Amino acid sequence: MFVDEIEIEVKAGDGGNGIVSFHREKYIDKGGPDGGDGGDGGDVVFKVDESLNTLGDLSYRSRFEAEDGENGGSQKKTGASGKDLVLNIPPGTIVYDAESGEMLADLTEQNQTFVAAKGGKGGRGNARFKKSTRRTPRFSEEGEPGEYHRLKLEVKLLADVGLVGFPNVGKSTLISVVSAAEPEVASYHFTTINPSLGVVEFSEFNSFVMADIPGLIEGAHRGVGLGDEFLKHLERTRLLVHVIDVSGSEGREPLEDFEIINNELANYEQDLSRLPQIIALNKIDLVSENHKIEMVKKELVDRGYEVFPISAVTHQGVQELVNKIGEKLAELPDRSQVLSSSKKEDQQEVVISPDFEKEEDIIIKKTAPHEYRITGKLVEEMIEKTTFGNDAAVQRMMRVLKSNGLYDKMEEKGLQEGDSVNIGPLEFDYIED
Repeated sequence: MFVDEIEIEVKAGDGGNGIVSFHREKYIDKGGPDGGDGGDGGDVVFKVDESLNTLGDLSYRSRFEAEDGENGGSQKKTGASGKDLVLNIPPGTIVYDAESGEMLADLTEQNQTFVAAKGGKGGRGNARFKKSTRRTPRFSEEGEPGEYHRLKLEVKLLADVGLVGFPNVGKSTLISVVSAAEPEVASYHFTTINPSLGVVEFSEFNSFVMADIPGLIEGAHRGVGLGDEFLKHLERTRLLVHVIDVSGSEGREPLEDFEIINNELANYEQDLSRLPQIIALNKIDLVSENHKIEMVKKELVDRGYEVFPISAVTHQGVQELVNKIGEKLAELPDRSQVLSSSKKEDQQEVVISPDFEKEEDIIIKKTAPHEYRITGKLVEEMIEKTTFGNDAAVQRMMRVLKSNGLYDKMEEKGLQEGDSVNIGPLEFDYIED
């Protein structure tokens, strides 16, 4: 099943907890602290796999989670780290933050990776907190939670050549003739409802990738006939092959078809209309009067296009078309340059409010008369690592915050003795020194 757009949730593994433990051994009454650290949580990682061209394998689930780290053990044993969860994606996958719409990664190269959610660090065991002035620490750290993100993934096919044209003009037949692609072929409209890729060999050591884009109709750029869903797959091609039914078997005029499709390309994205085009006048086997073919060809040649009358069914003229495509591609920038250029154009300027440019370590907010809440980057980190049922752990958290200026900030904020202060689940009355 071809799927080119999905929305998923990713959750990295939580870090394991450090533990409180003291060495116990026969004939040794007071062993020192030996609580080990927790293991780190696993990451969620996207990895490019060139054998894929769809997100179908990821579309059957909405949430993906990596393994948590294990808790530490006695004798200073560190818990095992959680395994990373590696999700294979096709080249050409763009990763967006689903809430903000910000582009996070554009993955195009084989084995390229992107860490979509970082695993939490394991908490430290009490053995880590032993020092000359604290020989028996009775606290440890809890592991940090793994990151969580809601993401949108979108695939834009990576092809050198894109086949465009109205439905039933013979694009699918053409790609099946020149490559090993096997699209459904039938004599009715919208036989092809998903883009397909084929590798075309045009000389002993040369090949290119061709994409068969489902037939476009008037209004495609506005989504008519799902046209906007298909047009995006042309954005990274280097060359368009415009397939026209020169026989008029559908009751349309070939030159009128040409104009309509080019208008749709321009209305969707101006750069698409500027891509080089080679014209394939298909179904010449159905034309009894050669002068009709020559008339259409002359009109298009006069406009500056290279035109090839072909029959995808009988293969007449197909090899000449393929050779010309190969020659034309050799003159154009390679795909890496096209991708580099498109990435620069896709980059949006991110404007960050000065208030959120850098989160402070300690923030004091008044929530009601004589009530205050303490937040901030450092505060949140300490809350995550502290076991609030352990008095020693809570005392350590307060020592860390005090050494980072908590009490000075409370005094600057004008707290009065007896004011209520909240830090995470902890609540206490402020007492002036």
